[in-house]
Amino acid sequence: MSRFFSQKYSALEAYVPGEQPRDMKYIKLNTNESPFPPSKKTEEAVLAEAKKLNLYSDPESYELTSLTAELFGVGYDEILMTNGSDEILNFAFMAFCDSEHGIAFPDITYGFYPVFAALNGIPCKEIPLKDDFTVCPDDYVGIPENVVIANPNAPTGICLPLSEIERIVASDKNRVVIIDEAYVDFGAESAIGLIKKYDNLLVTGTFSKSRSLAGGRLGFGIGSEELIRDLKTVKYSTNPYNVNRMTSAAGIAAVRDNEYYMQNARTVIKNRAYTEEALRSLGFNVLESSANFVFAESPDISGEELYLSLKKKGILVRHFNKKRIENFNRITIGTLDEMKAFVRAVEEILKEKRK
Repeated sequence: MSRFFSQKYSALEAYVPGEQPRDMKYIKLNTNESPFPPSKKTEEAVLAEAKKLNLYSDPESYELTSLTAELFGVGYDEILMTNGSDEILNFAFMAFCDSEHGIAFPDITYGFYPVFAALNGIPCKEIPLKDDFTVCPDDYVGIPENVVIANPNAPTGICLPLSEIERIVASDKNRVVIIDEAYVDFGAESAIGLIKKYDNLLVTGTFSKSRSLAGGRLGFGIGSEELIRDLKTVKYSTNPYNVNRMTSAAGIAAVRDNEYYMQNARTVIKNRAYTEEALRSLGFNVLESSANFVFAESPDISGEELYLSLKKKGILVRHFNKKRIENFNRITIGTLDEMKAFVRAVEEILKEKRK
C-alpha cells in the first residue's frame, strides 16, 4: 500500500473474485454464471439503448423498478434497483449497521459479508455452521445483532425452509434481517412474501445468475417502504446513477422475457441432478444443493489437487482454502455437454490417481 492509504483500511482483506483467466479457453464452472446467453429480446434492447449513452440513465430506474416490482408482487416503493446485489448489500450494511449495531452471519458463506463489515467499521459475529454445513436457525434467534443469511447459502448450496427464515425474522423485530437470495430460482422458496408482514426484513436478489446478466451488474433489494427509503438515502449520497442505461434496458427486457430465463433455470436444475448423481457414483460426498452449483469432496483426492488437475484439462472450478472446506470444490452447473465433459475429466483424474 502507498504511504497515503488511510489507516482505517490498513487491515482490510479485500474480497477475492473467481478466476477470469486469459491464457486459454476454459469450460468455466467457477463463478456461478449462467451457461445460457441473454434472450434475443434482451440483446436487442441493449443494442438499441447503446445509441443513447450520451445521456445519463434514469436515477429512479422507473420502468425497470415498476416491472420488477410487478414481477415479484410488491409495491413500487418496496424495491430498489442497484448495480449488482453487492451494491444493495453494501448499502444495507451502511444503512443499518454501525459500531453499536453489529451484524451476524455464518462462518462459511458469501465472502463479501466480512469485507463489507470491515470496510464500514462494523463489528461482526461469525456463527459456525453445523457439522453437516447447515445453518442452525436457533443461533440467530435472540441475538442482538442484525443478521445476513444467504439462502441458499454459498458455497454450500444448502437452503433453509421459509418457516425457519420467518422464525429468525420474527424473533426480534428491533433488528434488520437480510436474506440474500442470489440463487433462489434454482430450488429454494423466496422470503419476499414476508416483507408485508415484517418491516425488519430485507430480501436481496440479482439478475446475474438465473437471468444471465452477470456482466450487466443488476441487483435489487425488497423490503418495507421505510427500509427502502433508508437505502435510497444511502444511494443518493453515493451513486445516484447507479444503474446504467444499457443494464436498465437489459433488465427491462429480461423481466418481460421472464419465462425464457425460468426455463433455463429449470434446465440448470436438471443438469445439477445429473452432476450430483455422477459425482456420487464416483464416491464423492455431495451436499444437497438448491443453487446453480454443487459443493463436493472426494475421499480419493484433495480439493486443491482436483482443482489443479481439472485446470490442466481446461476446466475451472472454485477451490477455497478455508480450513473446514479445503477438501471441497464448488462446481457451477453449466450446459449438459459441459457437465459431461467435467465428469469425464474427473473420471480420468481419479483413474490416473489410482494407478
